[in-house]
Amino acid sequence: MECFGTNATHNQPLKSHKYFLGAQILLRILGIIFTLAATWTILTSKHTTVSVFDIQINANISYPPSLKFFAYANIIGCGFSVLSLCIAFILGHKVLDPKNFIYMFIHDLIVMGLLLAGCAAATSIGFVGKYGVRQAGWMPICDHVSKFCHRVADSVMLSYLGVFFYFCLSIISANRSRHIQV
Repeated sequence: MECFGTNATHNQPLKSHKYFLGAQILLRILGIIFTLAATWTILTSKHTTVSVFDIQINANISYPPSLKFFAYANIIGCGFSVLSLCIAFILGHKVLDPKNFIYMFIHDLIVMGLLLAGCAAATSIGFVGKYGVRQAGWMPICDHVSKFCHRVADSVMLSYLGVFFYFCLSIISANRSRHIQV
């Protein structure tokens, strides 16, 4: 009877480790999917329109530097997500050493910060594009290139979902790394 009780308590850490590994892999795959989708959407968005007096308005990501930064942040975030997925697989089959999880926590926190900075930059320039800044003389442009503005908004939304997944990964990794014995 005692053997049954000790076996159940012995399997409990292994079972929680499997759930932890499964959550890590699922959230990292979702992070890859959403950052890749955000990158693809922003890189393929462009719109050309002709307005009054045959003036041609071109809108693409090469003009505002904040949208370039947003695209690069998502590319880097997606690349590091793939790298961290490989590391999660390796750490999943190693010893349950909490010191490994502190590195994953730092990685997740850095990627989340980078993605959040890119999202904030794109959100700010999107606000200026949609509403303008009358005091500075910047007119809204989204009423002329609405297709481009909608694609940028979709890309920013996808990237914010990637930030959310990395926020969840940071919480999970921080929780696991708090068991480090000094």
